[in-house]
Amino acid sequence: MDTTLPDITCPADLKALPLDKLPALVDKIRATLIETLSLTGGHLGPNLGVVELTIALHRVFDTPKDKFVFDVAHQGYVHKMLTGRWDKIHTIRQYEGLNGFLLRSESEHDCYGAGHAGTALGAALGMASARDLKGGDEHVVCVSGDAAFTCGPVFEALNNISSHTNRLITVLNDNEWSIDKNVGAIAKYFNTIATHPGFANLHDKAAKFVEFMLGGGARKLAERVENSAKGLLLPQSEGPHNRSTLFEEFGIRYYGPINGHDLPLLIQTFEFLKTQNEPVILHILTEKGRGYKPALEDPGKFHGLGKYNIETGEVQATDKPTYSQIYARTVTDFAKEDQKIVAITAAMPGGTGLMAFKKEIPERYFDVGIAEEHAALFACGMAVQGLRPFLTIYSTFMQRAVDMILHDMAIQHLPVRLCMDRGGLSGDDGPTHHGLFDIAYLRGIPGLVHMQPKDEDEFVDMLWTMANYEKGPIAIRYPRGNGPGVTPKARPQILEIGKAEVVADGTDVALIALGDMFSIAEQAKTILEQKGYSVALINPRWIKPLDNEVIETYARKVKVVCTLEDHVLMNGFGCAVMEQLCTVGITTPIVRIGWPDEFVEHGTPAILRQKHGLSVEATVEKVLSRLV
Repeated sequence: MDTTLPDITCPADLKALPLDKLPALVDKIRATLIETLSLTGGHLGPNLGVVELTIALHRVFDTPKDKFVFDVAHQGYVHKMLTGRWDKIHTIRQYEGLNGFLLRSESEHDCYGAGHAGTALGAALGMASARDLKGGDEHVVCVSGDAAFTCGPVFEALNNISSHTNRLITVLNDNEWSIDKNVGAIAKYFNTIATHPGFANLHDKAAKFVEFMLGGGARKLAERVENSAKGLLLPQSEGPHNRSTLFEEFGIRYYGPINGHDLPLLIQTFEFLKTQNEPVILHILTEKGRGYKPALEDPGKFHGLGKYNIETGEVQATDKPTYSQIYARTVTDFAKEDQKIVAITAAMPGGTGLMAFKKEIPERYFDVGIAEEHAALFACGMAVQGLRPFLTIYSTFMQRAVDMILHDMAIQHLPVRLCMDRGGLSGDDGPTHHGLFDIAYLRGIPGLVHMQPKDEDEFVDMLWTMANYEKGPIAIRYPRGNGPGVTPKARPQILEIGKAEVVADGTDVALIALGDMFSIAEQAKTILEQKGYSVALINPRWIKPLDNEVIETYARKVKVVCTLEDHVLMNGFGCAVMEQLCTVGITTPIVRIGWPDEFVEHGTPAILRQKHGLSVEATVEKVLSRLV
């Protein structure tokens, strides 16, 4: 690493850096990322892949006037480093530190915050159209990965670009990966372009083309050289229309593919593209994890991970299996006994643990790419045909498919199994990834069954119950990471729908604790009993339908009812309990423990629970305040 490089405190510092110093800056950024994220965790692979791209963007354009819209924005660490946050990069994803995604409130250079794929192009088009209406001259650049092009919203935006603006630059960052290896026809299409025989000499040809176009005679000769120049950059299609790419069918001029790690070429290309008065798309090829061997060898693992050993790339292992690992092993084993079980996911076989299913039963494993709405409809079609689909998607991403769950699954009573990983706080990933809203968005759907386990053994019982449920959609939410460590029994049992588990009786307080909040309730129970109170402990299991009999019985019996949930209080589990008691006229005081009506910041679960009142101490204090 070149220690003689001046500090980059803003984009102006980058622009002032001599061209011959830029390769050293590239190396310095990569080394800083590898060292820093080994201590904090984070999205290492995506950021290592966009170092040259991000430098080129800031070298050519001028933020905050010009707008960079990053799709998902987990690859925005380099952008943060070049826009006044280099000295804070060691706080990335740490409590009160830098957010792991772009955040409008964090910097004027972050024009758009996002954490879900496929949103950037539509937002960028909105910005460009607003600029046109206001008579502005700023540039809008959308940086979108190839995986985002499996999203429906991207194609909706593509369909509108040529109708709404004459100036929009889209960068297609093609590294063949989202969280996992990209799938589907779009991935194959991009691969066809990238592997065309003409790409062997593409670097030199593209560089010469850009240099020629930037020369004084470019405008005069543009029309004459257009077809031949494009021929240097991409394979021409056959037929009378001779249209070059899918994008040009949308009225968007396509350039590429070019080497996304050739910094001089990127700079020259962007200098050319900023002069164009038509929507353009630049296709660049990059390596996810470039510059770090372990990340190149295992891009899926290094997409996003915790702390790791720099030398080996190893992540500290835990003794207990995670809920995701238990889920995958369990459903895979079920599927070996039941030929009707199929597994569906939306570009996250690694995160959900379904790599085991994919490896052992590949013919019944389906990854549809980042297309949650399609995944839900695909599952519905399978259910109509008598199969038993397990649709496995993070809670934060399942919310994209709410209409399909309501309109297609529930109305038709289709038994699709909705398995929502990361149900609850997602810690360091922050507000875009917390699974704190699924109870709210599913609770109002008629006929849908929803549950959450208190431990691993109950989790397997619930999955077995789901596998054998045929009356309509059934959902389960489970947290990120490990459970309390309860070993599942040899053979799971089917649970009675809507029947809670009364773990302990009591006459003063009833603690009704959902899922991973059960351990908090157990500790609160001990403290309250030490203070002389009789405390009932209830594991509700079912979010919908509630066990109204148990809830009403204890609400009439005790002085205070306390609900606990890893979900927002607004329209959550405690709200459902409160509504039921109100409906039957029970006026026993209710204390609700859960997340506030706001977007919760990033940080460790322990810190955030303490801050927002989801701790043992806060529970005891709130209960005692109602016992006085």
